[in-house]
Amino acid sequence: MSPDSKGRNRLGARAAGYVRAFSTLGCPGLDLEGACALAQAHGIGAVELRVLEGSIDLPAYFRRRGMGPAAIRSVADAAGVRIVAIDTSLSLIDGTREDRGQFLEMVALAESLGVARLRVFDGGSAADAAEMKRASAALRWWRSLRAEHAWKADIMVETHDSLLTASAIRRFARAAPGAAILWDSHHTWRKGGEDPAATWRAVGRHVAHIHVKDSACGPDPSAPATYALPGTGDFPMAALRAALKGCYTGPLSLEWERHWHPEIAPIEDALRSAASTSWW
Repeated sequence: MSPDSKGRNRLGARAAGYVRAFSTLGCPGLDLEGACALAQAHGIGAVELRVLEGSIDLPAYFRRRGMGPAAIRSVADAAGVRIVAIDTSLSLIDGTREDRGQFLEMVALAESLGVARLRVFDGGSAADAAEMKRASAALRWWRSLRAEHAWKADIMVETHDSLLTASAIRRFARAAPGAAILWDSHHTWRKGGEDPAATWRAVGRHVAHIHVKDSACGPDPSAPATYALPGTGDFPMAALRAALKGCYTGPLSLEWERHWHPEIAPIEDALRSAASTSWW
């Protein structure tokens, strides 16, 4: 990408109001330096950390690298890139005691870096009353611990497993007032069957972070959709951008799932496609 195109990309981000980001899930082989350099090269101002050099255990990864908080921050600062989230594997509904212990190590990392948000999953499958009760109990555990330690970092709950429609998200919001949502706009569209603009209008006031991706259906309508380079699939991104305009200033993050799907194109191709099609 040329310097001029990087400048246009940043200008477009300011005009849109939201902050373009990507998850390191899309570049699982890179170290922190490489991920931040990739963001810098493509005019992306923020990253969310999920995997580095194949490891999703980020606290252990940084210990192996001998990188403390100051070293981690200096890498991001040198590239002009902000770490906007640390993505954990904890599920509110299904999380075990062991899961919570691993999550708390991520909390310590976020606190040391001044990262505001930790992603947790919704979990479950039905978003019914029983699951909402378990989610609420987990949230009370977290809030009590956060208050006890005066932690600044807070969680955001990804719409991943059971919160796949606006009505399910609203049920969760009633059961867990004040909880922030990481809205996976592709999930509520592809799995929940909802128009993203309509979902945003219904639940946008709860959303702190948005994941985006693109996919396409092949000639066989019964076959599952496959991920597509941004701007080449069916996801109604233009309608979503129009809905967000003027009312959303948080991260809009490309979740290119190459760590889980190594067969898809490199994230560099995805970022170039997003820029060349003015997708986001």
